[in-house]
Amino acid sequence: MRHDHITIGVHVHPGSRHPGVGGSYGDSLVVRVAARAVDGAANDEVLVALARTFGLHRHEVNFARITHSRDKVVELHGDASALSQRYDELRRARP
Repeated sequence: MRHDHITIGVHVHPGSRHPGVGGSYGDSLVVRVAARAVDGAANDEVLVALARTFGLHRHEVNFARITHSRDKVVELHGDASALSQRYDELRRARP
């Protein structure tokens, strides 16, 4: 397996009653987390949720660019083909 990475856009919903990953917001993958956007708690939870959803270790998921908005850019390190396929599946999923 060749280790590559893909870069994806995510749209974060902090403070969600129903955490999960799936659906799309524009070109981004929707990530709902229970943590509020206080002291980086929501950002940490986003990375953990993405790692779990994509079957990666936490250290294989990093922010490429952190902003104070809900829209983030994330790098996923692993098999680029498999990650891209999973990303497309998740974006088509109903939240």
